[in-house]
Amino acid sequence: MFLCACLACCALPMAGCDDKPHFQNMDISGADYGRDFELLDPYGNTRRLTDFRGKVVMLFFGFVQCPDVCPTALQRATAVRRLLGADGERVQIIFITVDPERDIPNILRAYSAAFEADVLGLYGTLEKTHETAKAFRIYFRKVPTGGGYTVDHTATSYIYDTEGRLRLAVPYQSTAKSIADDVALLLHPSSTTNNKELQ
Repeated sequence: MFLCACLACCALPMAGCDDKPHFQNMDISGADYGRDFELLDPYGNTRRLTDFRGKVVMLFFGFVQCPDVCPTALQRATAVRRLLGADGERVQIIFITVDPERDIPNILRAYSAAFEADVLGLYGTLEKTHETAKAFRIYFRKVPTGGGYTVDHTATSYIYDTEGRLRLAVPYQSTAKSIADDVALLLHPSSTTNNKELQ
């Protein structure tokens, strides 16, 4: 079966076999989840994924008191923008809190801005947070600690293309360079064939 597939690609070069981008992170193009959200920014404005059409979106779920995974992921995201140079202006970083009880708007705003001024923190009610996490296949749960709690959560980031389509799942271990290379492919597709296949 593998040989047949290879022969098909060789025999039909115009069908797009050679036009698909070769991503370094996990290609999940066409996924039936993570389509959109409806959450609030720290200023009380309702934000949706569709607001960011024309930009590549890097999306991450986490919480302000996260000791390592969240700050590392956000620092990596800002490093991706720097690696992209001028194209970094066409990338939006979004941080969705899974701890809305503690991550109130002013705290979320200050935390996001500590990485870059236009990193956007979003939140919802606890019910809305659970609903959104489920829609994006993100797991999280409170874990009691001595005098309070922490939150276990999925450490995967998502990347959307400029049309708002979910394209990549980025594991925690990925490097800023590998992500920047993938984002560059989304910002500068080599042909229109790939976009047509996804419509």
